[in-house]
Amino acid sequence: MMAGECPFVKEDLTCPLCYEVFNDPVTLSCSHSFCKRCIHTRWQSRGLQQCPVCHCTAGSSRPSINQALRKVSDVFKQKPEHFMLRSVERCSIHDKELKFFCRKDAELICTVCTSTRSHANHNYCSIPEATSEILRELTARYNPLKQHLNRSEKLKENLEELKAYIKRQAAETAEEIKKEYEKLHEFLREDERARLIVLRNQTKNKTEMVSEQLEAVNIIIEELTDIKNYVEPITIADNLSFLKECKEALKRYRKQPDLCEITHLFFQTEMNKYIYSRTTYIMPDTEYPAGAIIDVFQYLGSLKHGVWKRMEKVVNHYRVNFDPNTAHPNLIISDELTTVKYGKQQKVPDNPKRCTSRLAVLAACGISSGKHCWHVEVLDNNEWYIGVARESIRRKSSEFLSPTNGFWVIGLSDEEYRAQTSPSTRLSLKRKPQIVTVELDYEKGKVSFTNTSDGTSIYTFKDVRTKESIFPYFSIGVNQGSTLRILAL
Repeated sequence: MMAGECPFVKEDLTCPLCYEVFNDPVTLSCSHSFCKRCIHTRWQSRGLQQCPVCHCTAGSSRPSINQALRKVSDVFKQKPEHFMLRSVERCSIHDKELKFFCRKDAELICTVCTSTRSHANHNYCSIPEATSEILRELTARYNPLKQHLNRSEKLKENLEELKAYIKRQAAETAEEIKKEYEKLHEFLREDERARLIVLRNQTKNKTEMVSEQLEAVNIIIEELTDIKNYVEPITIADNLSFLKECKEALKRYRKQPDLCEITHLFFQTEMNKYIYSRTTYIMPDTEYPAGAIIDVFQYLGSLKHGVWKRMEKVVNHYRVNFDPNTAHPNLIISDELTTVKYGKQQKVPDNPKRCTSRLAVLAACGISSGKHCWHVEVLDNNEWYIGVARESIRRKSSEFLSPTNGFWVIGLSDEEYRAQTSPSTRLSLKRKPQIVTVELDYEKGKVSFTNTSDGTSIYTFKDVRTKESIFPYFSIGVNQGSTLRILAL
């Protein structure tokens, strides 16, 4: 093969990554070629199987060797003179081949340019030397940029995952809020229904009582009106007519013993004149019946306060709650953040607060003063640790649970109860605790553990000394369904 017969030039056989003639070249689905080792190294460092030139996703993680390109590359390495030479670039001023690079002016020059006034006494070098120098400088600057790009791409990926997690976390939290408020709404609706039922029943009873009395009064009015209508015409008649009708009128009065009583009635005959001297009637009570009207205060007086007092009996108050953002991915938090259970690993962001070295979770609020108490239900779990820990404990790497490392805890493991001192202290308990009471006195630097069922002391740390906030600490074993629960006080 004579020079100029081959259509390839060196640039066509150069790897875009190492800038050397191909060694075991592979061609991606996008038609760009690279040394096999170069492209694999690139993919491993980036963690992405993309073409470095066009950024298209590679169709295969193990592209095959381009045998034709390898043969041409091997021939070039042995006999480069058989390949075409790219046309020589010439100086636009002197029409000579460009052979040098002026470092001061950063431009290619020819041999004549080196002796001209425009480049006299300038520092220049050969093109290969300049290429090597600039390539080294670019590489020195590029590598930190590449590392920064890798970190930025990783951060972007983490932030996108975090954004998706926040949306999912917000949706789950909103659903739990709705459930808890629905419980409160149902309590209020039931309380309202009960109060209205009592009001309706009382209204019915009082209305019936008044209706009965109203019916009796209507009968009295009717009968008295009838007597009145009979007697009035008699009283305005002449004496003879009056006396004739008087006996009949008195008979009508006497027929109403339940309406009136004649206590003194007499007629006196004097000068043919009859005098109706005195008649007294005992009428029914005209006042309202006792207890007839609704006692509004019974229903509206301090209504909200009464409802609140009744709600206190059904709404629990917890002094300690778990913080889901500190929980190991295998821990599931539920029941208003008072129950932690071991389960299937969840996809959660690895924020700085999250415990990943142990199956642990911290309380939501830290303690920096005062006395505090909480109850932890451990039941029959075969492994658990509870107590307090400094805020600055290492959460990503395993270390011994000891006061030196910021932990003041007791626990059960391998059927032995131990206080996590240095070394640990074995505890002899007469009765297996189902509920453990933890009491912390921050000022005195003391945390004590008690068997809640019988009040017996389990262990007391007297060296809880720190300037940091202290957080209640909880850890459970890997058994499926292992559970710890904070009880209401």
